[in-house]
Amino acid sequence: MTAKRITRASAADLRRMRDRTDPKAPAGPSLGAAFWKEARLVLPATRKQQLTLRLDPDLVAFFKRQGRGYQTRINAVLRAFVAAQRHDEA
Repeated sequence: MTAKRITRASAADLRRMRDRTDPKAPAGPSLGAAFWKEARLVLPATRKQQLTLRLDPDLVAFFKRQGRGYQTRINAVLRAFVAAQRHDEA
């Protein structure tokens, strides 16, 4: 993480930020019970291997639109695919 991405805030700053929350803001859509029944916690590996990977631009754009951590999400999708393939082999 680079120093320019680090933001420091005091407890008072955090309280002021909380006060800026719009009480009229719409709630996000409900994901429903079925989503949570199938949800799995995916933790990142303790050590990852750096490599160069060429992906289609629309795939990269899709993951980047979801915000920070897009590389971790790509890794989670690939891990889920590998797990599914292993399950099919069994």
